[in-house]
Amino acid sequence: MSPDTIFRIASMVKLLTSVAALQLVETGKLTLDDPVAAVDPAQGPSQVLTGFDTAGAPILRPTQKPITLRNLLTHTSGLSYQLWDSNLVRYLKIARTKPDLPRKPLMFDPDTRWAYGGGLDRVGRLVELASGKTLDRYFHDHILGPLGMPNTAFSLTDGQRARQASLHVRQADGTLIPQPLEKVSAPKTFSGGGGIYSTAPDYLTLLQALLNGGRFGKATILRPETVSLMNQNQIGNLEAGILKTTNPALSNDVDFFPGVRLRWGLGHMINLDPVEAGRKTGSLTWAGLYNTYYWMDPASGIAGVIMMQVLPFADKRALSVYRKFEAGIYRSIAHG
Repeated sequence: MSPDTIFRIASMVKLLTSVAALQLVETGKLTLDDPVAAVDPAQGPSQVLTGFDTAGAPILRPTQKPITLRNLLTHTSGLSYQLWDSNLVRYLKIARTKPDLPRKPLMFDPDTRWAYGGGLDRVGRLVELASGKTLDRYFHDHILGPLGMPNTAFSLTDGQRARQASLHVRQADGTLIPQPLEKVSAPKTFSGGGGIYSTAPDYLTLLQALLNGGRFGKATILRPETVSLMNQNQIGNLEAGILKTTNPALSNDVDFFPGVRLRWGLGHMINLDPVEAGRKTGSLTWAGLYNTYYWMDPASGIAGVIMMQVLPFADKRALSVYRKFEAGIYRSIAHG
């Protein structure tokens, strides 16, 4: 490992996608609370899965309200990942044999629950439609280029790939087995929810800009009031951040801060209580599937990034290193 090591950061692209969407809100090309189907008709009326009948068939009904950009950014749209939703796993097994069933039902009506899901993939599409650019080009022109983040991209150069970290898979006995690098192929479509590469210093630059009210050096990527909105709880009293795995090979159960109240802003998870020996109340965080993590603590003026390439997600040893890293930073600051 070195500072310029390239990592697959998976869902940590969601923060970039959130910034992109909010840039377009600032220019009036997107709105937070209008139905997203006005921009992308493919995101029109949806069916909600309410359960299964006695024969095991899915019970569906029309959604009671349209999905908004705010819903997609806060994971309150009703979309869910099957990796952490056993009902969706059950539904998709049935849907594979019944082509008349919708491929992506909602698991609840918008605004009624929180569930981590593919909403940011849809936000990425909204960014493309509203801007007239592919997502990779939009990122480059409006975020990565201005901030000077040359190692963050959906596809790598040969030189970058030579610096890429290998993925390791944790075995039952605790050992790690290295995996070959994924096959090289230039993506033709770009996801707002995953599939990007970065380095720790690159990603820290993005966090520094957000910690500084949207500015870094001579670049301004968001207005201070927009950054403030990102950092505010957007889901009321809905509980966020706790995930029950359906595939232990890919993810452990997720509860990063047991006993701490968690909510969601426009891009990050927010802790409403301080974390012992670490971040203060109102800090912002999320992660990527391969055990890459970040947090921002506006109250302390601290941003941190730690990157590993390990499966399953929320690996206990990886989380232990993350916690020691965080606690060490706060301890060093407390001691001057």
